[in-house]
Amino acid sequence: MATLLKNVTNSICHAFNALQQNRDGFVSKSKLKVLTANIATLLDLYGVERGLDHFRSTATLNFEHYRYYLAQEVFAGVSNELPLAALRNYETKIDEVCWLVCRMNFPANDRYYTQEAVYQLFRIFCLVADLTADASEPDLFAVKIHPMEALIIIKHLLNALGLNYDGDGKYDYLRTSDAALEFGELLEMLRFKNYDKVNDYRESICEAIGDMYQTLIEDVIKKGYLFRRGYVLPTFREYFFVLQPCELSYYKHPADREVCGTIVLDSRFMVKPAGNPSSGKQEKVQRFTLVSGDRTYELGTPDHKTRLQWIAALQLAITYSTGREGFQRDTVNRRKQQREADQRRRREEEQLRSQHLRRLEETHVQLEREKQARLAAESQARQYEAVAREDSRRVAELEDVKLCLEKMLEDEIQAKRDEEIVRALQARVLAEEWEKREELEQLQAEQKSLLEQERQKRMEFEHRQQENEQKLLEAEGMLRQLEEERKRLDRELKLARQKIQLSEDNKGIVEAKLQAMSPTYRTSAGEFMIRRTQSFVAADRPVLVAGTRSSHRFS
Repeated sequence: MATLLKNVTNSICHAFNALQQNRDGFVSKSKLKVLTANIATLLDLYGVERGLDHFRSTATLNFEHYRYYLAQEVFAGVSNELPLAALRNYETKIDEVCWLVCRMNFPANDRYYTQEAVYQLFRIFCLVADLTADASEPDLFAVKIHPMEALIIIKHLLNALGLNYDGDGKYDYLRTSDAALEFGELLEMLRFKNYDKVNDYRESICEAIGDMYQTLIEDVIKKGYLFRRGYVLPTFREYFFVLQPCELSYYKHPADREVCGTIVLDSRFMVKPAGNPSSGKQEKVQRFTLVSGDRTYELGTPDHKTRLQWIAALQLAITYSTGREGFQRDTVNRRKQQREADQRRRREEEQLRSQHLRRLEETHVQLEREKQARLAAESQARQYEAVAREDSRRVAELEDVKLCLEKMLEDEIQAKRDEEIVRALQARVLAEEWEKREELEQLQAEQKSLLEQERQKRMEFEHRQQENEQKLLEAEGMLRQLEEERKRLDRELKLARQKIQLSEDNKGIVEAKLQAMSPTYRTSAGEFMIRRTQSFVAADRPVLVAGTRSSHRFS
């Protein structure tokens, strides 16, 4: 259930932080399983803590992960249709479990508070505080109270102690401060060490805390004495009534624990002031009725003002009887929304102020620029005036120069006239010189033509001479090649002759060997055989072979 988890998140965060060892924002799953089992038992759920072993693969969890697990596995099984009384009962039980875990961090039973008073302050703190994440360590979460909420608590307690809050400016800095306070800091601030000499201070402060606890936590809208008409005896009897958004309870005395009766409120109830009797006498009891269908409750107050206050309080309780949040929690939420709206408004005002300052700065810069431009324009105007004076002086000088130039121009005109006469004479002499020059140029052209012809002839002769020299060089090269070829052929011929001579020598040697090896027969047949054998060796064969090779080489 989202509403229940949201209401107890601050107390669970205190318990989570108390279980940390290294203050790094992580708690082991074994510790969280114990806390989860206790919370789930209060909601009639069992075994849900075992799911932590399978939730994420790490051995530790930060508060964001743990809150997500509670939302999905524990509080998801709580009905969204719980009445306000049951919801408040669950919140009380869960806060008690969380307080048992974290109370060692906030020692009590001193000269200022009892353990019960510290627990009540703890629940009040969790109601009005906000869960914040550390800016430098995203895994670290803390529950802190806004300075204005702390100021409301301080003011309530001081007024309950009978002390003048308005006359003491000790806590005025909280009105403008933005530094949120943790529970330990608030607890130290509420010790009121300057007032601890008051008689029965501890009992008084604890009683004031209990009264504030009833108002904020138990959501008591109003309490006080009322008259109630009985059913059996239709007379008014006085009881001490306690009004909450879902019920109106009454006791015989304020300190009694035993309830004399309870009227369960819902949206069907209506509050109506009772009319005065027709006799016109002033009644001692100012009556009003609480009507629901066929049931009517007749109540009364000792004065008209008190009756109006109770009627307004009852109408407010009936309005909140069908809601999922109590009156005080809704009031705290409205204050938070108002602070957020004020912060947004201040931010917007700061933005507007910064924009206005920026515009003023831009305007100031623009004015400075215009001032500089005006000074520059004035300086430029002075420069223009000086230039104008200088131009006037130069104009006067130019007038003088003009007169001088006009006189010089007349002299120049006269000189030009004389020069024209001289130029005419020079032109005539120049024409004569020009004719002579043309004749000389004609002669020079003829000489150039003759020289060009001679140059052409010389170039043809040199070209022929070069061709002849080239042919001579080629003939010498061919002659050298033929001479080398002849020498090479002589060498080959000499080698061929040497080979022929060697073949003839070998022939004689072979014939001699054959004669020595062949048998001698005296018969004519035997001589024939010897000659036949000798005729197999051709005497001219080596010569023919050598000649063939020589002729091949010559070819």
